[in-house]
This record gives sequence, structure tokens and C-alpha cells, in this order.
Amino acid sequence: MNIGEKILDKLRREIGPEEYERFLRTLVYDPDASRSDRAVFLAPNIYTARWVKTNYAPAIAHHFELETDVKPEVLVQVGRPAPRKRPDAAKAEESRPAGTSTHLNPSFTFDSFIVGSSNQFAYTTALSVAQKPGKQYNPLFIYGGVGLGKTHLLQAIGNYRLDAGDRVIYTTLEQFMNKFISHVKSGTMDRFREHYRECDILLIDDIQFLSRKEQTQEEFFHTFNELHNAGKQIVMTSDRQPKKIAGLVDRLRSRFEWGLMADIQPPELETKIAIIQKKCELDGIRLDKEIVHYIATHMGDNIREIEGTLIRLNAMSAMLNQPITLEFAKNAIKDQIKEKQENVTIDDIVRIVSRELNVKPSDIKSKKRTKNVVNARRIVIYLARNLTPNSMPQIALYFGMKDHSAVSHALRKIHEIIETDENFKVLLEELSNKVGSDAKKNE
Repeated sequence: MNIGEKILDKLRREIGPEEYERFLRTLVYDPDASRSDRAVFLAPNIYTARWVKTNYAPAIAHHFELETDVKPEVLVQVGRPAPRKRPDAAKAEESRPAGTSTHLNPSFTFDSFIVGSSNQFAYTTALSVAQKPGKQYNPLFIYGGVGLGKTHLLQAIGNYRLDAGDRVIYTTLEQFMNKFISHVKSGTMDRFREHYRECDILLIDDIQFLSRKEQTQEEFFHTFNELHNAGKQIVMTSDRQPKKIAGLVDRLRSRFEWGLMADIQPPELETKIAIIQKKCELDGIRLDKEIVHYIATHMGDNIREIEGTLIRLNAMSAMLNQPITLEFAKNAIKDQIKEKQENVTIDDIVRIVSRELNVKPSDIKSKKRTKNVVNARRIVIYLARNLTPNSMPQIALYFGMKDHSAVSHALRKIHEIIETDENFKVLLEELSNKVGSDAKKNE
């Protein structure tokens, strides 16, 4: 136990386990950045950092003074401790050229990536490339929608190879292009080419922005060739397949397809729940299962957006000194939910429910009273009430019902089934997730 951990343990006994678990459990002492007159702690987000600095820094400094006779300045920064490198990797790090740049987030690792059927193939191929770079999948081209984990996998490859002592460069296409323009203007293209062509692993994020950038495409074409011919690994991410990137010259498009293309689909409900639980665990956020399910089924598929919601919930809970209940969570994110609801129509819901339950859309909207049709119609009504801004009279009008009392009856019946049938509840959550995913695709 280092001095920082010892201080935190003393503080835990002083303020009590409940308060400690709520505010300080996620705090990590950074011995490498600390000195006798400066104690540096790392927090998972800006809200926790500010709260700890404001409310606990004096007590932390006091305990340091009792232990060391020196009262340090207490700094609380956002971040995670950098992973310890093996001796051979550390030696390789020292021998790297000064120009080598990584800009990698140390928390983006394969261990912290939640795997499900929607991203299994991309994860497996990324791990294979990390273990044997330049051997079989070169280049690796990962594509998918915003916030689904492409950057996480890209940087996980980088962190894996960085620990192995490789020279790794991670860059966005925009950063690559800006450096290219800057070196052209200053007449230092030799330095630019040396920087990008002498690495072992080149990781390029958002390659779709090469579209219609003729000079940058020309330079990247030659950089690609140099690295590929030397057996160096190239990994790229994009929001679409190479053939769908408009304004991309054919010779680059063909090279992007030389190796392997792996797509990431929107996560299924089970995976999304696992991702939320993992984020909560990493950031020290405690949420009941019911709240996790609510966020998973109402917040869409953008994992970065979901992570922001979790941080906001935790910050609001701490600042208002209130526990995160389901009602608290609903109020905190109601504006985000409302915005998403505006993108969903009842027609969307009918189409998805009919497909998943094998019932014709025309039957759902008809007066038919067979058991499977009535069940599908009730589900559509329930989802329409929860996932769209439509009122009960508006839903009744859609189905040609006399008034909203029929809608109210259908909702009561659904809630009764939810209370007694866990499988039915899961079905509703899955359908809700599919509706949200479909609406996101059509935005």
C-alpha cells in the first residue's frame, strides 16, 4: 500500500464507508506524478474531480501532513494511471525516435471492451492483429456507426502493441491532414514522411474524411504503400465501407479492401446492458438493475452518449445529495429521451413488431381479435406510448378506436402481464431496443 492509498484508507475510516463509497472509491493515487509537496489523485470524470477537490482536498492534505510532516498541494485530475510496461517494453520506449506520438487512451484495452454478437467479429480480428501485426489482416478496416466502439478497438490494438515495445502512431484523419498541410507550407515534408513511415503500427481514425482531399489522398497512398511493403500493420476506422466513401480514388479504395473489413453493428440489448454495467463499475456508479434497463432501452446505441448520461446522473446525484432512483434517472434524462422519441413514429413500431412477432402490419391496424394479433397490437400501443410523443387520444386515432379508453385498457393489460411474466418483460425491452436502433439508422 503506497502513501496515497494509506491516506484514502484513513479517510474512509474517518468519514464512514457509505460516504466513502459514494464519493471517494473511484479516486486513484498517482505516485509517479506526486512529490513531497504535491499529491496527485486521478478521478474518472470532471464532476468527481471537482467534487473531491472542493470537499475533501483539505482533509487529504491534513492526513498527508500527519504522515509526512509536509502539507502538500492536493491535485485531483481526470484520468487513469498509465499501465506499467514490462522491462523490455520500457527499454523500447526509451529508444523510440522523439517524433513518435501515440495519443492513446490507456483505458481503451481489449479487457475493457464488452463483446457481444454485434461486435464479436470486429473484436476477434482486432485482437488477432494486435497479437500478430502485419501477418494476415493488413490492412484491417473497421467500420460502423458513431459511438459503437471503433475507436476503442483501434486504440486497444495500439495499447497492446505499445506494451510490446512497438512504435505506434494513432491519429485521426483530420490530424494527419492538418500536419500534412503544415509541413507542405513549411517545406518540411521529409520530416512528415519520416514520422509516419518509420512506425511499426499506424492507426488512422475516421478515414472517411479522405473524401475529395486529392493531395492528402496522394500522400496517404504513398505512406500506405511504404508501410505495407515493409510489413508494418495499418488499421483504419470509418463510418462506412470503402466502396461507399464518395470521392475516394480507386487505387486507395482497392488497397483499403486488400486485407480484412470488419463491421460493428448496433449492440443488442444484452450487450448494451453489459456495457452500462461495465461503465458503472469503472466509474464507481451504483445503479439498480431497473435503472440500467431503462437507460439501455431508451438511450439509443451511441455508447459515448450513454457514458455521458451515466456521468451526468452520478454528478447530479452527488451535487443534490440524492440517491439515483428510477424516478431520479427519468427526470435527469427526460430531455434526451424526448429528443429521441421525436425520431420514432408509430409506423416504425408497427413495422418492427410485425416483423419480430410474424404478424402482418395490416392485421395489427385492423379490428382482428385473434390472440397473436391482440398481443401484437397491445405491444405496439405500449411502445408507442413510451417511445413516441403521441398522447393516448392520438394513438387511439391511429388505430381507429372510439376513444382513448381502449388504449388505456391495453396499457393496463400490458402492465399486468409485465408484473407476472419476466419473459414478456424481456421481449418488450428487446423490441424497444430494436425500435430505438432502427430510428437511429434512419436519422
